[in-house]
Amino acid sequence: MDRNLRISERVQRIEKSAIHEMTRLSKEIEDVAFLSWAKPTSDTPEHIKAGAIAAIKNGLVGGYSETAGLLELREEIVKKLKRDNNIDADVSEILVTVGAIEAISAAVMAVIDPGDEVILPSPTYSTHIRQVLIASGKPVFVPTVEDKGFSLNLDGIEKAITPKTKAILYCSPANPTGAVFKEKELRRLAEVALKNNLMVITDEAYEYFVYDGNKHFSIGSIPEMKRNAISCFTFTKTYAMTGWRVGYLHATKELVPQILKAHIPFAICAPAVSQYAALAALKGSQECVTQFREHYLRTRNLMCDRLDRLNSIFAYQKPSGSYLMFPKILIPDGQDSATFCKKLLREAKVSTTPGIAFGPTGEAHLRLSFCVTEDEINKAFDRLEEYFIS
Repeated sequence: MDRNLRISERVQRIEKSAIHEMTRLSKEIEDVAFLSWAKPTSDTPEHIKAGAIAAIKNGLVGGYSETAGLLELREEIVKKLKRDNNIDADVSEILVTVGAIEAISAAVMAVIDPGDEVILPSPTYSTHIRQVLIASGKPVFVPTVEDKGFSLNLDGIEKAITPKTKAILYCSPANPTGAVFKEKELRRLAEVALKNNLMVITDEAYEYFVYDGNKHFSIGSIPEMKRNAISCFTFTKTYAMTGWRVGYLHATKELVPQILKAHIPFAICAPAVSQYAALAALKGSQECVTQFREHYLRTRNLMCDRLDRLNSIFAYQKPSGSYLMFPKILIPDGQDSATFCKKLLREAKVSTTPGIAFGPTGEAHLRLSFCVTEDEINKAFDRLEEYFIS
């Protein structure tokens, strides 16, 4: 980098996104089997698109909405939180954001100061690391327990707390591992947070995609956590609306105005057209969510079956949720996951994401997305079998 460029230290500390780098490299190669991006291949359901079109035709989307979001949308979110998350909320406690990403970024900016520490169960979503760094905070990685499905290491989290610890940030169902943190784990985590007066910021983007009898639990539903939880959600994963960029958060009504101070310079408001689409999503049939879940369950099972045929190359924990999984690379030359994934791309024409992107304990792993078609999974694994076995 040119030393004369005036680049902030906090930005220089942020590594290039491995997810987007693999996407860029994939575009340079013809006919790639693409498993590296958590982007659903399903289209946004028709009733959601119709809601946006109607809002456009009625001249409702050309200006800003309220900075906190459309009142009618926030009212529907309150109903959803009560129905699906057991969270009692008021519209004053809801902030509509540019996806869950911006919700988490605004929350982190609102609660931590430069030098504050944020505990992240690792492996963790790569963007969460960047969100802490961009706020001039320090990510503190506590390894999850891989052989128990990447479960929380609660003793490790408690031991990692210092006088500088301000918050715990986690994703469940988890990106990249597919782990679903159990209610018992999260209730104990809440006890740890309350004992140490820590904020807990959640990323619940994959809340509806859980399998095998597992259940999603929102830590914000615990009454004692009312003042210590910022719960972040999104429409983008639930309704295949990644390009619409709309999500929301719930926090106490005293905290939301403080988060709003970060939200306004980041975004002013979520896109109005996307908010009307989100309103249509909540008010319309939820059958599409069921169909997406059933599709992801089939593709997860297919990916597990195909990985079983490569058990000398990869070992994996079956994902309990999300549409992602995090196999361990068993062969000796796979420890450098970035080199391993780039080699797979060049030589096998299969795009994956290196595990190192998701924190130091992600090394020697790679992330695979099963939010694609069954044909795409079979295409990728046919190539992997030919590459490793033939």
